Amino acid sequence: MSDLRIRAAGPEDLDTVLAFWKVAAEGTSISDDRDGVRRLVDRDPEALILAEDDGRLVGTVIAGFDGWRCHLYRLAVHPERRRQGIGSTLLSAAEERFVRLGGRRGDAMVLQRNETAHRAWRAAGYAPEEHWRRWVKPLTD
Repeated sequence: MSDLRIRAAGPEDLDTVLAFWKVAAEGTSISDDRDGVRRLVDRDPEALILAEDDGRLVGTVIAGFDGWRCHLYRLAVHPERRRQGIGSTLLSAAEERFVRLGGRRGDAMVLQRNETAHRAWRAAGYAPEEHWRRWVKPLTD
């Protein structure tokens, strides 16, 4: 993993990221399209963090900070590269970003059914907050 490069995504990475998520991410989102990812990168150019090994995308995380809360989304590592420290490296980069921006606590969106992710998040020091529930309303058709 000595060649692992962590960097922010740019507009030129959108198609690669979307294709990567189809292989490496669990579940889908209403924002999983070129326009959705482009808006993220345009609004906050450092939010989408990529891990590359020898120029190949091997991991992603979205580290969104709204000035109040630090939110983590789309922590994904290529299935062939899991359990090699890539996810931990991405989380460290995200957490460093949050601290630099003044963030105090990170939270992560994790599917209830994704037991593999639960183990990874727990190993990284995160824990579920059972007294909170996410409420969602689609704003478009």
